[in-house]
Amino acid sequence: MAQTHIVKRKGRKERFDERKIYLSCFASCRVVGIPDKQNEKICGSVVKSVRAWVKNKREVRSKDIMKFVVSSLRKHDKDAAFMYETHKDIG
Repeated sequence: MAQTHIVKRKGRKERFDERKIYLSCFASCRVVGIPDKQNEKICGSVVKSVRAWVKNKREVRSKDIMKFVVSSLRKHDKDAAFMYETHKDIG
């Protein structure tokens, strides 16, 4: 299976790293007060969905991944999804 690359906002590419999604998801859930055990289940489920979605793709735009994660996370907690969606990386 070919490695999936993420196309960032300014065109830079990097390898898909599901850990980044998990950590961002976890942080968003924690901010809205979801207990860690529940948080782990939610973020594990979200990452599993993303992994399946990108499985056969060579490239995916970062904004498309963000939309997909927000949609998946919203099924579990709309406030956490909002926090994920409105968070922007600095740099």
